[in-house]
Amino acid sequence: MKVLVVDVGGTHVKILATGRRAKREFLSGPSLTAEQMVAGVKKLARGWTCDVVSVGYPGPVLRNRPVAEPHNLAAGWVGFDYAGAFGRPVKMINDAAMQALGSYRGGNMLFLGLGTGLGSALIVGGIVEPMELSHLPYRKKTYEDYVGLRGLTKLGKKKWRECVNDVVVRLRVALEPDEVVIGGGNAALLGDLPPDCRLVDNSSAFLGGFRIWENPHAEVACNCNGRSPSCS
Repeated sequence: MKVLVVDVGGTHVKILATGRRAKREFLSGPSLTAEQMVAGVKKLARGWTCDVVSVGYPGPVLRNRPVAEPHNLAAGWVGFDYAGAFGRPVKMINDAAMQALGSYRGGNMLFLGLGTGLGSALIVGGIVEPMELSHLPYRKKTYEDYVGLRGLTKLGKKKWRECVNDVVVRLRVALEPDEVVIGGGNAALLGDLPPDCRLVDNSSAFLGGFRIWENPHAEVACNCNGRSPSCS
């Protein structure tokens, strides 16, 4: 089975297919709709073949469908017919959860994605639990305002790194994971990692997208109240 993995972000949409080594991408941004995303992916994936599609979505997903519009893209994502638009079976999962699944080695793992916003997911004993921590209160605003792209731009790299370290410490104490994995487009800007953290690049998101179809019932169990990609 050939899988096309689509990683939808606030600044880029990235794709990779089974048997391909190099990703392809195009710009996204606040005007991108679901329909435009699908059209862009189809155009970018010309020459590739696929049987099924995985979509990493930058927002909450319930029973294989987005349940809220993305904060950094245009409206129109909720209720869109992704399988019909792609003409293929589609499994959709929160983008941070997809990268977490691709990064998972066992035990209890907290994933934090430093990109346009703050992506987060917790894997407990192999069960993927997507989380929405980015808009929780932190200092005078939210976590995303300090450790997302806005925070990096406003605070500068040094103070942004300090905020990331502080957020990691707070979440480690609250959630007690065996390890913290940090990914996302801005993770490479951290320099020295917070203690007991592991850095992954964005290729782990593609691996997670492949894993959804390769082993849909083992690593993502079905006792997650509909939030896992296998509970469609």
